[in-house]
Amino acid sequence: MGLKIAIGGKGGVGKTTVAALLARCLAADQSNKVIAIDADPVANLAAALGIESGEPITPIAELRDLIAERTGAQPGTMGGFFTLNPKVDDIPDRFSRERDGVRLLVMGTVKSGGSGCICPESTILKALMTHLVLFRDDVVIMDMEAGIEHLGRATSASVDALVIVVNPGARSRAAAEMIRKLGSDIGIKRIVVLGNRVRDDEDERLIRSALPDFEVIGFVPEDDEVVQADRQGRRPYERIAEAPAELHQTAARLLALRP
Repeated sequence: MGLKIAIGGKGGVGKTTVAALLARCLAADQSNKVIAIDADPVANLAAALGIESGEPITPIAELRDLIAERTGAQPGTMGGFFTLNPKVDDIPDRFSRERDGVRLLVMGTVKSGGSGCICPESTILKALMTHLVLFRDDVVIMDMEAGIEHLGRATSASVDALVIVVNPGARSRAAAEMIRKLGSDIGIKRIVVLGNRVRDDEDERLIRSALPDFEVIGFVPEDDEVVQADRQGRRPYERIAEAPAELHQTAARLLALRP
């Protein structure tokens, strides 16, 4: 069965690293087909997954020929006539990169007209997200920016959970409240918190006391391996089985959210 999880958090909390590690934990069970979606304008999920190649991954929003073919309009144009229901079902297999059972798609951003524009690029991105969330049985882990711009209302209602990554500290509440409101506004029904870089029981208590009205789905401990991997430009935990038990437990709790 499919599982659709959006992961959000303010800059610097380790959201992308957590998204990559959870995707790898879920893919370790080979019965799960995992697609990781990089929907953050600052696209770093490929590096966090250890997906490397000689040429960079072209985001879907920048595939001009594909967008023109599927929508009937040139990217960068506004107004006019183009299809609002383009064919996208072949895109995940054609334009993704895979490693260790995790297939990565990089969405990219719409560079003209604002986040709410009706243009060929935004149309194909939203159609692709709708297809991934509603019509595939994969486990889909979405590394989102705070605004969750690629998720329309109809699609958002079918996301199983929005996971807000926070660090210990009083400022966690303001960021979590903002992201929860954005998620609620577009129809995500279950919104939970995941504490990251947690050093001890006191850090856990700090997060719980700062966010008493949030469901906490788990805590990921502070670990030198993540710091060293970042410094060395590699993914942490080359063998994902060696990642902290708390991370695997969180992945299991996410699987329990399947409808």
